[in-house]
Amino acid sequence: MQRKFLVGAVGGAAAVAAVFGVGTHLLSGTQSTTGLNDDSGVSVGGHRALAADIVAGRTESKYHPLPWVGAKVSGVTCPTGLKAVAGATVTCTGKKSDGETVDIPVTVVKATAHSVTWKFER
Repeated sequence: MQRKFLVGAVGGAAAVAAVFGVGTHLLSGTQSTTGLNDDSGVSVGGHRALAADIVAGRTESKYHPLPWVGAKVSGVTCPTGLKAVAGATVTCTGKKSDGETVDIPVTVVKATAHSVTWKFER
């Protein structure tokens, strides 16, 4: 009887941990797909690009989606727009709550004529 209870308790705890892990993964994603249009698109080095303020705003909002994932940052800025070319990179900068500056590398995963899929590193 005790063995069945122990197996059930361990199984239940494992199930809760799995659900928690999947939820964290889904909510803490660092990848975004953003449409390129007149409002979000700019030109960088002759290439279509995603405007720097769009990249900075989305990165700041997703950097700390949950208290146990990543540090809270504010004032994220990016030096230029993000070229709509797979593999293009830019390093944005933000501030943690203790005032420490943090560099946030951003990379284009995929680009089409109409959208850019990009991700940042925590």
